[in-house]
Amino acid sequence: MGERTGSKKDIDGFRPPEDFSENAVVNDPDIYRRAEEDPEGFWEENANNIYWYKKWDKVLEWEPPHSKWFLGGKLNACYNCLDANLDTRADKAALIWESEDGDIRQYTYQELLDEVCKLANVLKDSGIRKGDIVTIYLPMIPEVIISMLACARIGAPHSVVFAAFSGDSLATRISNANSRLLITCDGYARRGKVVEQKNKVDDGISSIELLERVIVVKNSDNDISMKEGRDVWWHDVMNGSDIVCEPEIMDSEDMLFLMYTSGTTGKPKGIVHTTGGYMVATNTTSRFVFDLKEDDIYWCTADAGWITGHSYIVYGPLSNGATLLTYEGAPDYPEKDRYWDIIERHKVTILYTAPTAIRTFMKWGTSWLKMHDISSLRLMGSVGEPINPEAWKWYHENVGMGKCPIVDTWWQTETGMIMISPLPGVTTTKPGSATMPFPGIKAAVLDEKGNETAPGEDGFLAILEPWPSMVRTVFGNEERFIETYWSKWDNRTYFAGDGAKRDDDGYFWIIGRVDDVIKVAGHRIGSAEFESIMVSHPSVAEAGVVGKEDELRGEVIYCYVTLKTGAEESEELKKELRGYADKNIGPFARPKQIIFSDDLPKTRSGKIMRRVLKAIANNKDPGDVTTLQDPAVVDMLTERTRELESE
Repeated sequence: MGERTGSKKDIDGFRPPEDFSENAVVNDPDIYRRAEEDPEGFWEENANNIYWYKKWDKVLEWEPPHSKWFLGGKLNACYNCLDANLDTRADKAALIWESEDGDIRQYTYQELLDEVCKLANVLKDSGIRKGDIVTIYLPMIPEVIISMLACARIGAPHSVVFAAFSGDSLATRISNANSRLLITCDGYARRGKVVEQKNKVDDGISSIELLERVIVVKNSDNDISMKEGRDVWWHDVMNGSDIVCEPEIMDSEDMLFLMYTSGTTGKPKGIVHTTGGYMVATNTTSRFVFDLKEDDIYWCTADAGWITGHSYIVYGPLSNGATLLTYEGAPDYPEKDRYWDIIERHKVTILYTAPTAIRTFMKWGTSWLKMHDISSLRLMGSVGEPINPEAWKWYHENVGMGKCPIVDTWWQTETGMIMISPLPGVTTTKPGSATMPFPGIKAAVLDEKGNETAPGEDGFLAILEPWPSMVRTVFGNEERFIETYWSKWDNRTYFAGDGAKRDDDGYFWIIGRVDDVIKVAGHRIGSAEFESIMVSHPSVAEAGVVGKEDELRGEVIYCYVTLKTGAEESEELKKELRGYADKNIGPFARPKQIIFSDDLPKTRSGKIMRRVLKAIANNKDPGDVTTLQDPAVVDMLTERTRELESE
């Protein structure tokens, strides 16, 4: 076990193991003081880990709410991820990829660079120039990483659209970005079945005429149609393409990529990230938070269609010369031990995954874990949503075997980088707390008027000073950028949209989205906080909690619950869970309905879609559910909910 502190003078939690701290990339807590006293100096010092064609003239220009970082600096993101590693790592594995059916492909840094340059030349031959936005609609196959880096090489911002989004969602993003070129594939495997990706593309883009070229990767060999003059096969255009392509010299503030938020409500926002500050931020956080070493095998289970895939699969780790492992497939195919099998076979040392996945593993039980030797793990991380203490402890004890520090990270698409997280060689961790802001980040919990809250008091998470990888604008909608992020208090303070609190030790506890708040008879209850409490019950694996409109009380609580293996649905258990909520939150928090389900509506990245649950509870149309892991869950839950209400 990580050493548990007991002295009242110490923070009560899990200290880093001594042997881990001794060899950690960061093991001096004084880094926090130095970064706080001179944040610009901190970022400037770490910017020297990036290769610049021309160094910056000024570190920061801050005209709230707009920032520019490393002004006058010239660099290329792809060069930093690949070429900069060739002197010492040309033959080192950059990427190890495994498919759902067990195929494995491996690329050295030199081999990955060759493929990237070939595609970069294909893009140029297709008329793509610096500043043209290229849309990428691929699953987690090597070609998605190759495509991102090829775009970065020639200065064409990329817009990666999550492969499970519908064709209509794709078309919306293509239209908003004015994209003329799309990279996609014929299909991909999901639990042994083929997802007809190209057919989704054809259906979605039938109403738009922007696209001049569609490059199609032959991935599943399913039947598709190819439009003459527009659609070309990846292997055909790559065949014979030159493996030399000089990188475009980019200004620090040139756009690197466009990343659309998931668009669960309203139109998706195109978040603009630029080159210099983003590369410095992701390079630094990858090195410090994941304690990257030369012999690490690093597995982030995210998808490239999300910001985690951008920052902590591609740009951060590769710019540090890491070896990436990626997997395209379901975690329970062909069996529920697939992740542990992958870790054992590839000797994974760092695992970065989502709390939803961890709770799913809890539900499945430890027997699948015990089938494999996963002792190669030395560090584990959590990302995507607040992790409840019960899941944190299970992760620590069963996956990390008590010896692996856990970095529970808070950040967003808009922040571009990890903002609050332990430093694994320094920080005493507390299960369920993201701990402290990363060095150089100034965060606070504020009330409605912008005053800091007292310890233990709920408030709004805010960032008080600019940071290098911050969102620059919402693409084509500056007004929405200011209204969404900079209008709650003043134009200097970033509103994260998350609720939070700090404890007596100054540790941050993320409560969840403030728009996911249930109001019962005047009481405000955060869905994430409520779910965390329910999941702490020994029978509960996952919970989704939403409000149903009620004329008398404003809202009443509907709690959708997935039980752990071995627990049985019963009226007695429902009564017990209602009493559990009463005891842990208060009488006002007793759920009106508890609905048992084998699964909950989740995106492929594992996030529970409360929007869908709320629509079901309120007998409304849940809208587009094609992005869910299993859209059939919606009909099943709707039927169960209506049955309970009729009783």
